[in-house]
Amino acid sequence: MPDCDYIVSGDYVLTMVDGAPPLRHGAVAVSAGKIVAIGGDKAIAAEYNPTTAVGGSGKAVLPGLINAHTHAAMVYFRGIADDLPLKEWLERHIWPAEGKWLSDEFVGDATELACCEMLKAGVTTFNDMYFFGDSSARAAKRMGMRAVLGAGVLDFPNASARNADEYIEKAEQFIKNWLGDDLITPSIAPHAPYTCSPATYMKAKRAAERYGVPLHTHLSETQHEVSEITKKYGKPPVELLEEIGFLDATVVAAHCVWVNDKEIEILAGRRTGVAHCIESNLKLAAGIAPVVSMLNKGVNVAFGSDGAASNNDLDIFSEMSFSARVHKAMSGDPTVINAFTALEMATSIGARVLGMGDKTGTLEVGKSADIVIVDLNKPHLAPFYDIYSVIVYSMRSPDVESVMVNGKLLVDRGKFIPKDEQEIMDKAWWWKDKIDGAKNI
Repeated sequence: MPDCDYIVSGDYVLTMVDGAPPLRHGAVAVSAGKIVAIGGDKAIAAEYNPTTAVGGSGKAVLPGLINAHTHAAMVYFRGIADDLPLKEWLERHIWPAEGKWLSDEFVGDATELACCEMLKAGVTTFNDMYFFGDSSARAAKRMGMRAVLGAGVLDFPNASARNADEYIEKAEQFIKNWLGDDLITPSIAPHAPYTCSPATYMKAKRAAERYGVPLHTHLSETQHEVSEITKKYGKPPVELLEEIGFLDATVVAAHCVWVNDKEIEILAGRRTGVAHCIESNLKLAAGIAPVVSMLNKGVNVAFGSDGAASNNDLDIFSEMSFSARVHKAMSGDPTVINAFTALEMATSIGARVLGMGDKTGTLEVGKSADIVIVDLNKPHLAPFYDIYSVIVYSMRSPDVESVMVNGKLLVDRGKFIPKDEQEIMDKAWWWKDKIDGAKNI
C-alpha cells in the first residue's frame, strides 16, 4: 500500500466536476499537496496508508469555496460607517480612514484576521483588491491561504502612492516579488471607471500583459456611476472598457449591477468573469445584478463578499444562499440558480473566473487539495433529502469542521491551526482602540 498524507472521507463527496453525481461514502487521498485518488471510502482505505485520516461518518466533503471579490484588510473597518450610500460611504468615511491608517503593519494584521474568518467559513481562495500588497501576501502566506492579490490603482493619491504611474510601478514590483509562488497570484487592480481614466486602465492592462497576470476592477456598481461615466464618455462603463480594449478573460469585474443586454453580450463574448456581491450591493442600496441573464448568456459568475466594511462579513455560504433565493424572487422563477448551480458558482465557476480552474474549484486527481469538510449532524440540517439543497439553503459557516489548502490542514475540527486565534483577535481589538482613540482627540 502506498503511503499518503491524508485520507479525507465523508458520507458524501461532492467533486463538483461537470455531470458527476455526489459520491456516497467516499474518500479523497492526498499526498504532497495534491489529490491522488478519489473513490469509495473502503476502496481508498484498502489502497492507501494515510498518515492522518479526517472526516468520516456524518460529514460531507467538498471543494474549498472561492471568494471572488473582497478587500481583505478592510475587516478592521467592519461597521465603521454603516447605512450609507456608496458615494458618501467612500468619500466621507472609508477614503479618509484609509488615508489615516493604511500601512504595512495595518494591512498585514488585518489580512490575518480576514484569512482566519474566511478559512473557518470554508473559503480556501480569495481574490483581493487593496494596497500594501506585499504585507497582504505575507499574511495570506503565513495563514496558508490561496489568494489572488490585486495591487490597487487610482488616479489620485492615497497612503500607498501619489499617482497612477506610481501605483503601477509599485504593482510591477509587487508582481516581481510574488510571481510563481505556489499560493499567491499577484494581479493589478484599477479601482473603477470613476477613479481611473481610460489611459490608466490601459497602462494597468499593458503591465499585466507584460507579466501574464490577471486584472481586477469594480464595474457598473451603481446607477450614479453609470450615469456619470455615460455623461463623461458617451457610453456606459462596460462599453467604455470594451472600446478601449481592456476586457478579456483575464479580467474579473466586480458587481456589474447596472449592465444592459448589450453589455452582458460583451462580457460573455470577452469571457470576462463577474463577481456577484449581493449582500454588499443590497446593504449599500446599489441594486441587484442581472445574474440570471448573465448566466443564460454564458457569463461566468462567481460569488464575492466585498469587504467587511460594506458587507459586513466574508461568508460565501451566506452569499450563496441569499443569491439563490433573491434571484428566484426577482425573476419570478423558482427554478433559476438552483442549489447545484449556486454551489458551482461558489466552487468550480469561481475557480474559472479567477483563472484557476486547473488548480482548484473541483475535487479531481492531480488538482491541489483544497478541501472542506462540513458537519451534517446539526439540528438545522436534519433531515435532508438532497445534499446540494441542504448545503445551499440550510448550512451556515459554523458547520465547517475542517479545511485544507494545498494539502495542509488549516482548520482541524474547528481549531484554527496557522496561528493562535485569540492573538489575531486581540490585535484586531488593539487596532480598534487605536482608531477610536484617534477619533476622540
